[in-house]
Amino acid sequence: MPTNDSRITIVVGAQWGDEGKGKITDYIASSVDYVVRFHGGNNAGHTIAVGDKVYKLHLIPSGVLYPHATSVIGTGVLIDPKVLLEELEGLKTQGIGPKLKISERAHVIMPYHIAMDSVLSGHQGALAAGSTNRGIAPVAADKMYRHGIRVGDLLEPELFREKLAKSYAFSVGIITKVFGGTFDQTLDTIFETYSEYGRALASYVTDTEQIMASAVRDGRHILFEGAQGMSLDPDHGMYPHTTSTNNVSMYAGVGAGVSLYNIPARIVGVVKAYVSRVGVSPFVTELEENEANILRDKGNEYGTTTGRPRRVGWLDLVQVRQSVRLSGLTEIALTKLDILAGYKEIPICTAYDIDGVRYTEMLASLEKMRRAKPIYTTLPGWKNFSKNDSALQAYIDCVEKETGCRVSLISYGPRREETILL
Repeated sequence: MPTNDSRITIVVGAQWGDEGKGKITDYIASSVDYVVRFHGGNNAGHTIAVGDKVYKLHLIPSGVLYPHATSVIGTGVLIDPKVLLEELEGLKTQGIGPKLKISERAHVIMPYHIAMDSVLSGHQGALAAGSTNRGIAPVAADKMYRHGIRVGDLLEPELFREKLAKSYAFSVGIITKVFGGTFDQTLDTIFETYSEYGRALASYVTDTEQIMASAVRDGRHILFEGAQGMSLDPDHGMYPHTTSTNNVSMYAGVGAGVSLYNIPARIVGVVKAYVSRVGVSPFVTELEENEANILRDKGNEYGTTTGRPRRVGWLDLVQVRQSVRLSGLTEIALTKLDILAGYKEIPICTAYDIDGVRYTEMLASLEKMRRAKPIYTTLPGWKNFSKNDSALQAYIDCVEKETGCRVSLISYGPRREETILL
């Protein structure tokens, strides 16, 4: 269903994540040849509703529900093989045999990474990111330390054991000697278990970079699926309250291992009609107590991966404005408009007040962001969702005017058919 002639589409989150990217990816994937996950790990989850069935995915791209599309887990993804195998088995029991390719260069989350995640969060305190304790930050750190384990290593026993010895000694030493924690799994046990994981995944593991290069050269339709959201980007988001892999659109080529230079792309930023956040950080439009509970329950704002209640607030267009600029969004998919039905008035944040100074862009200063107060434009609400409602159209118009980006699609429910192209 592309709205332009580009054969490359990139879907990214424009807020804190949890914007409904899984549904949007699934909707667009009906007409593509490849769906590529290019970053993140099983700390992110996507929920897709098809008919009366609900699918919850964590590592496998959301296009997996279409038999014609090849799903690719790219080089930039951090993989917990136990979780991936469980996800594959869950899909198979539902009658879905995924056409899946896994990059041999993707890094592997090991048990000591998960243990390290927990002790790090305790050490970081108020500067922590609110980790899901899935081992994401430690495996990303090991990748940069250059003693990480890659998926392809699991298929080469001698090299795997050589690399594992270094990685194990380093991480377990920090857990036990620096933080005074415990870690009971032996190197031999991990080696045997993860070698078995490698054998179970071997038929899917390949050089996905060559597959992607051929697909681009042959003019295939490719959809790059982002996880999480712009404000969690470790370079451009609200650091240090971020994730550990880049999630802006520019990273799609890097994380997939293919050059997208000079190739026109459709870049869709998914924006929820309000904002939610799991984890610790300044949250300028956050609602409190009863107001928060009402919106949270209406929107079922509980984490797909963790089940944690999300913090919620009114739509922040300062945040979206940054995402439009950073990711070069060509359009916005606006989701969960139905959840706002019934409000008499709906505030939208269009700027921040920090010590009496008006700001229309997010700041790098964490100290200033902690003091930021929302400047709201208040719009009339709508009683029931209807595409032709004048109040709903005014809401969409405000988003377009303030961000300089058109809204091309609106979503008013979790199912594919609950989608309207504008």
